[in-house]
Amino acid sequence: MPNKFHLIESFTPRRPWFALVNRQTLRDDTIAGLTNAAIVLPQGVAFAVIAGLPPEYGLYTAMITPVIAALWGMSMIMVSGPTTAISAVMFAALSELAPPGTPLYIQFALTLTIIAGLFQLLAGIFRLGGMISFISHSVMVGFTAAAALLIGASQLGGAIGVKVESGGGVIERVARVSEHIGDFQPLALVLALSSLATIVIAQRLSRKIPAYLLALLVGVGMGALTGASSAGIEMFDKLPSLLPSFSPPTVALADLPALLPGAVSVGFVGLLEAISIGRAFAMRRRERYNANQEIIGQGLSNVAAGFFQAYGGSGSFTRSAMNAEAGARTPLSAIFAAGWLILLLFIVAPFVDHIPKPAMAGIIVYVAWRLINFAEIRHIVRSSQSETLILTLTFLAGITTELENAIFVGVIASLAVFLYRSSHPHIAVLAPISRHGRRLLRGVLFHDLEPCPQVNILRLDGPLFFGSVDHVESEFRRFEAQFPEQRFKILVLKGLGKIDLAGVDLLVDEITKARKAGGDYHLVVPFKETVDALERMKLFETLPKSNLHPNKSEAIQAVTRQLEDGICRTCTIRAFVECAAKPAPAGIAAQKDAPIREGEW
Repeated sequence: MPNKFHLIESFTPRRPWFALVNRQTLRDDTIAGLTNAAIVLPQGVAFAVIAGLPPEYGLYTAMITPVIAALWGMSMIMVSGPTTAISAVMFAALSELAPPGTPLYIQFALTLTIIAGLFQLLAGIFRLGGMISFISHSVMVGFTAAAALLIGASQLGGAIGVKVESGGGVIERVARVSEHIGDFQPLALVLALSSLATIVIAQRLSRKIPAYLLALLVGVGMGALTGASSAGIEMFDKLPSLLPSFSPPTVALADLPALLPGAVSVGFVGLLEAISIGRAFAMRRRERYNANQEIIGQGLSNVAAGFFQAYGGSGSFTRSAMNAEAGARTPLSAIFAAGWLILLLFIVAPFVDHIPKPAMAGIIVYVAWRLINFAEIRHIVRSSQSETLILTLTFLAGITTELENAIFVGVIASLAVFLYRSSHPHIAVLAPISRHGRRLLRGVLFHDLEPCPQVNILRLDGPLFFGSVDHVESEFRRFEAQFPEQRFKILVLKGLGKIDLAGVDLLVDEITKARKAGGDYHLVVPFKETVDALERMKLFETLPKSNLHPNKSEAIQAVTRQLEDGICRTCTIRAFVECAAKPAPAGIAAQKDAPIREGEW
């Protein structure tokens, strides 16, 4: 259950970072806020279009969300607001329920945002931030790649001046455009390419250039020079209002169940984005980060957004990175960015109806392209089969079904991989090896070592619980078949995660088998918590405490005293320093190296 003190502390309006504010931080945050406002102005319009909403809703989101998230979130420099991924999920979830841009669609979007925020608040209240870490990064990589294709496909018609029915997946959207290719308008493509080329060139010249704003201005200029409006090119409507107002959405109760899957997806994607961005910048700046507090901030921001004509938002990596580069010091920079955006809007608003929609389509196509992290995809494919599987399943679900399904498929795949790894802990057979004058234990199979003919030293890395006992037992039998003469066992549990009754039952069986075979069993357990757990589960009714050791050296000393002298008398390996006390073949000396020390193996 949530702690009452933590809840009060999480929701109090007085935040810990208030004490860091001074004249210098105010100056730095003001400048950083202006830089961010210049970026989010065209982005807000583009993201609203991606979400299927009128342009002003993206701008409203850039005003409301960052203020609340900055005040109650955890990151010092992360800027929240409209994002590509959430806009894509919003569009995919709602375009099947109502025509994009219609009053009903808008009401659905605002309601969905509030529900998503409530889900996030519940996650924060119940301190579920740590659970986000269990979701593979590959889920977001695959999901964003699928979202990018969906965004690109949704803009194809606008980029060539073709009106097509909205909704459906990537393949369906491309097919619709191809069916209406005869209505292609060359001027629309010219406008789309001009804005696209501008943003590509500007980004290559310098990241400090406000490329999105410049591309939008070029699109407006090209539209004016070519007489786009007179030629039948569709333009944006004037903004009905520059400022959001308190306007609770009105949706019939019967429609709420249809919004729940989309709300869960928006809330989940928003938390994945915000926590990963916030944690990354906190580590880079060596600041404390609390994922649960971030969840509270994101939840409050989305609940407030839905009541003030804004749709779902989250942390933005682009704007957060620019915020850091611009010298932001505290969350006030995000709040100042919202203020600067309002001022800029009064200057830019009269020209909104001069923006050709194909020009904005070109910008959105670039946004979609940048959304695909090709370098990360290559890294995942080359480094991990399991992560590649997660990425592939998530991506395929996103392009062949509804986009929000990709999240659920990815989460299930992540949990399946996690459970598989947990149930298959690593087990290795060890033997001594000399390294730089030290005697260390290393893997027998990996280093091609000759182990002691009487002692089998195993190390278990991972949990020993009901889900892993079958795998662990099969590994024990495999190594037993490889080294059948080793009747004395040492099991090193230094890397043990958790152990339950099923794990203890397996140990009891192994101890019993070793003794029936004329040998013995020793455990290396360096941590008191593990010893206490073994005692609670009554392992020491079978294993005497004298067979429990805090390190490998003591375990080897104890077991060598039990070895059969007859076998030692014929052994030429002389694996341990302790073998000096045992009978040896004529002319064979025991190891003269230093005793085995604790170390990596």
